[in-house]
Amino acid sequence: MNKRILIAAAALMASAAPAFAHLNPQEHGSFAAGFSHPLFGLDHILVMVAVGLWAAQIGGRALWVVPTAFVAMMAVGFALATAGIDLPFVEPAILASVVALGLLVAMAVRLDAAGSATVVGLFALFHGHAHGGELGSAGALSFAIGFMIATAALHAAGIGLGVMLGRLSGGGTLARVLGGITALAGTALIFG
Repeated sequence: MNKRILIAAAALMASAAPAFAHLNPQEHGSFAAGFSHPLFGLDHILVMVAVGLWAAQIGGRALWVVPTAFVAMMAVGFALATAGIDLPFVEPAILASVVALGLLVAMAVRLDAAGSATVVGLFALFHGHAHGGELGSAGALSFAIGFMIATAALHAAGIGLGVMLGRLSGGGTLARVLGGITALAGTALIFG
């Protein structure tokens, strides 16, 4: 059964559509558009699952502190964008987050919960800003609630996968391999 879960998780990650497959937020600034946004961009899926995997590798308080920090700082970035406050290098920071978080998982870096939350929070600020920048004049609150719930669900999937892998013989190595694949995918997104 565990092999089937791993295969299903890999198939889900591999089937992610490119970012242009999102509902157009300017036309559909709704909960559905916000919820679908993180689910249809490979960069989003890779980062959100990597945050969960990393939290599971660290364990303890990081299981809830790290994903909560990501969602909270993503909301701050969203608020900055909708208020018209620009951040420099939003897209490069998002692409860097895929590579960096993949590497953190691949190297099984163990920071304390506060340090890990700070790292993911910095990247989340840019992810949230990108969501807000894409919104236009559509309904900000319902869109934000949608993408925050989808993000939390992807974090939970990453945590679940990480916890499951941690219980398997050799699962720690497999989690690190997934981190490496994430970093390579991020590099491909940068140069692709």
